[in-house]
Amino acid sequence: MSSTANAAEAVPQFIQRRALHIVFASTSGHTAYVVDALIGVLKSVAPGWEIEETVAEKTQPQDLLSGDILLLASATWNTGGIEGQLNPHMSVLLHDKAKTLDLAGKPCACIGLGDHRYFYTARAADHLQHYVGAHHGRLIVPTLKIIDEPYGQEEAVGAWGKQLVDASKPADWS
Repeated sequence: MSSTANAAEAVPQFIQRRALHIVFASTSGHTAYVVDALIGVLKSVAPGWEIEETVAEKTQPQDLLSGDILLLASATWNTGGIEGQLNPHMSVLLHDKAKTLDLAGKPCACIGLGDHRYFYTARAADHLQHYVGAHHGRLIVPTLKIIDEPYGQEEAVGAWGKQLVDASKPADWS
């Protein structure tokens, strides 16, 4: 066997460095909990990833372009006249501050939280997906919907996190 083959075998099959930028809106702490659980999983399954998280109220439009992958996360709010809205901080970011931003094919992922008691359960997920599509981003995994309390749903978050890592492989981005 050649020394090149030995060197190739010594390197783990897939170590891919990615920069993930998570922008989330959380007021009750549920979305922050899901983001923290996801980060914990990613640190174990993708230790080479750089992960940056920022809250929506401190995010500027150009921040949505940083990193290799953008992840948007928000709970569903029921304020105003119609239920099923984004968290107000995320709404201001996406619909006011970044309403003309072009994501230019950027790989994206979304997490929406909701409560089964409402007709529009986890509608934030739909709003986030719509924003990504309307602004020329590209969803690389199906959106994660967390229904009701996030506590006890860490396994679902972990499985979705592994899907995100798998979908981030360069071959999947063509």
